[in-house]
Amino acid sequence: MQNFFEWFAENKEHYHKPWLILGKGPSYAYINQYNLKDFFTVSLNHVIKKIKVTVAHAIDFDVVESCAQEIDANAQYLVLPWHPHFAHRPTDKCLVDIVKENEFVRKLDKEGRLLWYYKSTRSIEVNDVPYSPKPNFKNYPEVPVLYFSAEAVVNLLGLAGAKKIRSLGVDGGTSYSKDFKDLAEKTLLANGQSSFDLQFKSISKTIMKLDIDYAPLNIESPIRIFVGSAEPQLIPVKVLEYSIRKHTTMSVEVFPLYQANIPIPLPKDPKNKPRTPFSFQRFLIPTLKGFKGRAIYLDSDMQVFSNIVDLWSKPFEGGDVLSAYDISGSTRKPQFAVMLMNCEKLNWNIQSIIAKLDSGELNYEQLMYEFKIAKNIKPVIEGEWNSLEHYEEGKTHLLHYTDMTRQPWITKTNPLGHLWVKELVESIDNKFISLDEVKDHIKKGYLRPSLLYQISSRKYDVTKLPPKARALDKFFTPPHELTQSTSRNKIFLNNIVSKFVTSYIKG
Repeated sequence: MQNFFEWFAENKEHYHKPWLILGKGPSYAYINQYNLKDFFTVSLNHVIKKIKVTVAHAIDFDVVESCAQEIDANAQYLVLPWHPHFAHRPTDKCLVDIVKENEFVRKLDKEGRLLWYYKSTRSIEVNDVPYSPKPNFKNYPEVPVLYFSAEAVVNLLGLAGAKKIRSLGVDGGTSYSKDFKDLAEKTLLANGQSSFDLQFKSISKTIMKLDIDYAPLNIESPIRIFVGSAEPQLIPVKVLEYSIRKHTTMSVEVFPLYQANIPIPLPKDPKNKPRTPFSFQRFLIPTLKGFKGRAIYLDSDMQVFSNIVDLWSKPFEGGDVLSAYDISGSTRKPQFAVMLMNCEKLNWNIQSIIAKLDSGELNYEQLMYEFKIAKNIKPVIEGEWNSLEHYEEGKTHLLHYTDMTRQPWITKTNPLGHLWVKELVESIDNKFISLDEVKDHIKKGYLRPSLLYQISSRKYDVTKLPPKARALDKFFTPPHELTQSTSRNKIFLNNIVSKFVTSYIKG
């Protein structure tokens, strides 16, 4: 038998050709819409009964015994953990013993079709990296798996170095595709878990930690998110991005719109001028997407707590813009800080939009609050995706820090600030944001200096900082409050404090 990672490394095509993981979930029903010859394929458990694949995978040896004939006929290889489970429980029995006892597995071993890996019941960690073969050194990674086979295979392929991974039938919920209705009473959640949703937390971590391109085959990928921003918001944007990636079960690209470097003309009438440096940036998105596919727009002052795939995959049903709606009123008033955009239907041009403002065809309120340039707006995105200064654990999907005077990266007064600071600290711990980046933005006057105290002390509550921490912000003025007359002195004093803080607190 051969270790999976050695086998994978022997064929360079394994790294470059996409892999397709096939599970029994509802989306398996779409399988006939795709050319499977474009992929290396991996079946999960009993899927091998339905289709020919490159590799059949199982954790529980009972699957091998019940599918032996189909594995032999349909799989080029079988991969198992070194210590397979029996009846959904781990045992000390290893593959060497099983090969001796089981005629079918012994046959696969003789034919060079049996692969193995070490399994671990931990989560993927920051220091986990793809396998790199070394002469005379068997440095095989341990493959984390907590609940289901899908996690094991995503981790197995990611740690092997696969560049692109897709899936069908790897779904949440509690049901199989109708193709496997005969197995529903026998194997559905037979390991005692309550839902297949549990696998997604692990898969999200793997996508982020190993930076793999993973997505369901039937969903447009990657998720493209554009964030209204300027340079002073770069750390909030990165915290937002971290919060998105932390919960999202497919690949994501987050783009701060100020980096587009597309000039936006200023309207002639002061009443029509943008209220922030990034107010008009959202109108660049269809151009940046080449007027194709989907795009999500978000403001930078946000934090995500749920799987944004749920937002990304919403049907347009004839709409060109899906907006969040205000849940506080009796009517669904559109909120345009969170949008899903159908770029094929949005032929926006920033020059012509500003020209309409200058000609009087549009005014600022019609453009920004009524979104008159969109033909068919559907306010169908749940208000929990744009929760204004309100957080309810388990219910809030996206928290919007709308009050500029209380945003937790510039002030110490937001009662929800601990959520953001904790996310910042976690992103630093996981090497998504560097402490040097934070220090640099404090020196530039973009962030309050007391953040460094919170990072060092792990004290997240912004409203309960000790006097010595609060004093660090004495000369800090938030960027949006700076004027030409005050900025020089304030920045000078803030820089002195920041240099003292950054030298005092070791990074």
